[in-house]
Amino acid sequence: MEAILLVGGQGSRLRPLTISTPKPLLPMAGVPLLEHQLTRARAAGVDRIVFATSYRAEMFNEAFGDGERLGLELVYVTEDVPLGTAGAIRNASDALTCGPDAPVLVLNGDVLSGHDITAQVATHEKAEASLTLHLTVVEDARRYGSVPTGADGRVTDFVEKSEHPPTDQVNAGCYVFRRSVIDRIPAGRVVSAEYETFPGLLAEGGLVLGYVESAYWLDVGTPAAFVRGACDLVLGTMPTEVACPSSHGVLLLDDAVVHPDAQVGGGTTVGAGARVEAGAVVEASVLFDGAVIESGARVLRSVVGRGSRICAGAVLDDAVIGDGAVVGPGNELLAGLRLWPGVELPATAVRFSHDG
Repeated sequence: MEAILLVGGQGSRLRPLTISTPKPLLPMAGVPLLEHQLTRARAAGVDRIVFATSYRAEMFNEAFGDGERLGLELVYVTEDVPLGTAGAIRNASDALTCGPDAPVLVLNGDVLSGHDITAQVATHEKAEASLTLHLTVVEDARRYGSVPTGADGRVTDFVEKSEHPPTDQVNAGCYVFRRSVIDRIPAGRVVSAEYETFPGLLAEGGLVLGYVESAYWLDVGTPAAFVRGACDLVLGTMPTEVACPSSHGVLLLDDAVVHPDAQVGGGTTVGAGARVEAGAVVEASVLFDGAVIESGARVLRSVVGRGSRICAGAVLDDAVIGDGAVVGPGNELLAGLRLWPGVELPATAVRFSHDG
């Protein structure tokens, strides 16, 4: 089976982490976020994947090449200008080799999902559907596309980001298309799947199904979600073939050093060559390669970029530190504050937060 992987976004909500690296290539539990998706797709019978790239497109080929390492055939198609979700699918479809009635799996590159892809494809093929969407159930559907279904599983409507969503079932970003349906998407222009392609299929009477499964699912679109996803992989809450759950709540990568008198846990990843010194506390955080947490510093629910240094006594809570930045002694970065790459905060006793 073939698949299209949507990885063209700029990841603006995750800046400064995505200034130099596309979101799907950010490290999660020791490998790029995307690698968790690729191995799950392979396990579901996918053997060939077309990457729909745009932002820093060359980095995907550098990371995965022809896919041999992962037991996949990978090819790359780049958008010169952004074409929207369905436009990107149509643009990438020129590289597909399957026939018009074949199922084509479409994945979003910024999602962690433990749902049963094999069952979703089987549901699609048994019904000979035009499109089958993975739907998950959330507590608050207002910031998602809600997708009501009938008793037979047929989708009855698409309601995007409504203050009064008709259901708690939302679009989880994994689709199975019939190839011929993709071929009917207009080529060479911006096309929204959510506002044009999906409603258009309903309007013309196409069979659109919702495959509802409430397995682990996370949209890795914000720093808080990125940290949560990385910790869930380390703790085993999100199943993956490419990272072993840690019995003690910490993943240490090559040459990482944690002093015996440091407190590290909560699903924290300590990157290659990173160092946590005596008396430091690191909880539910992601330390990229070469990061240093000095004695007495506290890092909670935060991301510390490559080669960055958190000096003695500094405090991070829900913060994002760009690559090569330095947080001097006594600083407290709280409530979602972000520090851009290379910035150095001198020693101080001032609190910085989005709340002032």
